[in-house]
Amino acid sequence: MSARRRVLLLLKPLDVYPTRPPVPPKSPSSSSVAQKILSYLNDRIRVHKETINFCKDVLQRKSVNWEPLLRNNLSQPVRHVDLVITVGGDGTLLQASHFLDDSVPILGVNSDPTQADEVNAFRNEFDATRSTGYLCAATAGNFEQVLDEILEGHKLPSQLSRISVSLNGHRLPTYALNDILAAHPCPASVSRFSFRIKRGAEMSSPLVNCRSSGLRVSTAAGSTAAMLSAGGFRVPTSSNVLQYMVREPISLGPVESSRLHGSIEPDQSMQIAWYNQEGVMYFDGSHVQYSIQHGDSIELSALAPILKVYLSQRDSTNDIF
Repeated sequence: MSARRRVLLLLKPLDVYPTRPPVPPKSPSSSSVAQKILSYLNDRIRVHKETINFCKDVLQRKSVNWEPLLRNNLSQPVRHVDLVITVGGDGTLLQASHFLDDSVPILGVNSDPTQADEVNAFRNEFDATRSTGYLCAATAGNFEQVLDEILEGHKLPSQLSRISVSLNGHRLPTYALNDILAAHPCPASVSRFSFRIKRGAEMSSPLVNCRSSGLRVSTAAGSTAAMLSAGGFRVPTSSNVLQYMVREPISLGPVESSRLHGSIEPDQSMQIAWYNQEGVMYFDGSHVQYSIQHGDSIELSALAPILKVYLSQRDSTNDIF
C-alpha cells in the first residue's frame, strides 16, 4: 500500500477585510451605495471563510495527511510534503512560492472569484471586482474534482520559470514567480540606474542610462500582470524568456528609447548598476523586499529553480497569462 500523501493547506487570513458593522440608518454616510459596499465587503469574508471550510471538509474525506497554516505564519522553506494547496488568490500562491523549490508542486484555490453579474450590476456605483486568480486552477466549485485528478495522477503540473537575483555577487534566497520591480522607495522620486544585457562573459547590448520611475522585469507567468498593463507583450507560460521595461522614462533619444523594453533570453542576464542613495527591489508585489543603495550591482536571469504549478486546462494549453 502506498504512503498517504502529505498536504499543506496554506490559508489567506480572514482579517484581510475586517468585518464592518452596519451603517446606522440615521448616519450621514448611510447612503444606499455605502450600505451596498459594506454588504459587498462582508460578503467577501463570508465567501472566503466558506471556501476554507469546504476545502478542509474535502481533505478530511480523502486519504491524505494534511494540516492547515495561515500564510502569515509561513517562515521556513516547505519540505516533507507532497503538495501545497493555497486558499486565497494569486497573492497567497505567490507568497507560498517564495518558500518552495522545484520539488513540491502547488495548487491554487481562488476562494473569492470575481462574479461578472455582480461587477455589471454595481458598475456605476463601485468596483465589485473580487479575486482574479490567474494562477489558481480551482475554485470551491471544482476543487474536489481537480484534487482527485491530481491524487490519481491524471493532472500534471506546469513548470513555470522564475527570476534569480544576485546582489553584489551574492545570490538572494528568494526567486520571483511574477516579476521584480527595482525603484526608489518613494514613488514620486526619480530612480537612476544603468543596465545592459550580457551573454556569458560578453555584453550583448550597449549600456542604457535611465532616469525613470523604476525598472520592471517579469517572467512568462507575470507577463499579463503589471507588465501587460504597462504596454508589454504576452509570453507563453512554457517560456523561460524574461521581459523588461523601464517605467515612465524621462524623455530620451529615439535610439535609447527603443532599448527601454525588450527580452532577456535564457542564456542572457541583465546587469544593473544602481545610482540612488536609496532603492528597493520588490519581489512579486510588496511582501518581499530587498534594499539597494548607490553603487550596488544587480544581476537578473532565469537561472532559477522552476516552480511546479497546477494550472487550469485553459491556462496550461492556451498560454493566456
